[in-house]
Amino acid sequence: MKHLIDIHVVLSTVDDMDHWEEQAEDASERLNTLLHMVYDAADDDIPVPRLENQLQHVWENWREDSYLLDIDLVDLRDWVDHLLATWDDDDSHDL
Repeated sequence: MKHLIDIHVVLSTVDDMDHWEEQAEDASERLNTLLHMVYDAADDDIPVPRLENQLQHVWENWREDSYLLDIDLVDLRDWVDHLLATWDDDDSHDL
C-alpha cells in the first residue's frame, strides 16, 4: 500500500538539516537518497504504518549522523536491505 504515501512529503529540505551548517544541502540530498531507497525497496503491499515508521526511523537515525555524508551508496543500500529484512513492528513504538 506504499502508493498511499507521498514520499515528497517526507523528504528533507536544507532548513531541516541546519545541524550540518555549510554542508546542509549535501546532507539533505543524501538523506533524501536514503529515504527514496527505503521507499523504493519496500514491497508495494507494505502496510502504510510500517512504511511510515521505517521512514521516521531513517529520519531519526540519520538526520544528524556524522557518517551521513561519508557512507557510500553501496553501504547505504546494504543498510536499507537490513532495515527492511529485520524490521519488527513491535519495536516501532520506541520511535
